[in-house]
Amino acid sequence: MSSLENLMKLEGADAAFSFNPTGELVDYRLAEGSKLEPASLDLLAHTFVANIAIATLQARGWESATGQGGFYPVKGFTLIGLEYSTVGNGSCGVVLHNETADFEAAYAALNV
Repeated sequence: MSSLENLMKLEGADAAFSFNPTGELVDYRLAEGSKLEPASLDLLAHTFVANIAIATLQARGWESATGQGGFYPVKGFTLIGLEYSTVGNGSCGVVLHNETADFEAAYAALNV
């Protein structure tokens, strides 16, 4: 997994964070002048864990019901907002400004 410093080098990065399997914030970096706070990143980390659990349930159910494969395991996803979006994979995430975000680069950095 990529280091938080490397995630902060992505175009448009406002924050990078890591979390444990229960969604507790473990570490974070904020861009200078960021309006984000650690409490917001903690909630975001919990949101990632909850959504990955739900997506895993759906993927496993779909594979079981249809016999089709390739939906599991679910590693991460993107939460899209009006001004910012967050890309997460595994136990790390990065918050990006939508205007300048390179989502492909974010996924590539998170898959290292």
